[in-house]
Amino acid sequence: MATYPTNGLGLDQANTIIAAARAEGRELGLMPLTVVVLDAGGQVKASQREDGSSLLRPEIALGKAYGALALGLGGRELARRATAMQGFMNALSDIAGGRAVPVPGGVLACGPDGVILGAVGISGDVSAQDEVCAVAGIQAAGLTADTGDAA
Repeated sequence: MATYPTNGLGLDQANTIIAAARAEGRELGLMPLTVVVLDAGGQVKASQREDGSSLLRPEIALGKAYGALALGLGGRELARRATAMQGFMNALSDIAGGRAVPVPGGVLACGPDGVILGAVGISGDVSAQDEVCAVAGIQAAGLTADTGDAA
């Protein structure tokens, strides 16, 4: 029987990311979070929506992760480019079917060699706080977070 290879992040890593991101959000007293983890192929590996998280949070979290993964850039860099190159980002959003959300909170998850293994998107609080939780989750999984800012 044929099998598929793992495409970046494994399920255990994705679940670790979500658990640690949610724990960080609770520790910081943030609003209820929705966390989406994509593998390197852009497929949802795991997702959780905390009780009380508002209606469109799953789509926003997915868009943050998808946008970062689509261009290989963290959400902070996407936000800068959205300001500087509005036409391009509008076209990207159209091409992506509206799934690219260029704001902080979309963070690339990279291996020790810098290879992108997936992306995490979080929505629920202000974008900067969502990003803090994504970074905490990625680091808890033993990976490197790329927010779009120099380390």
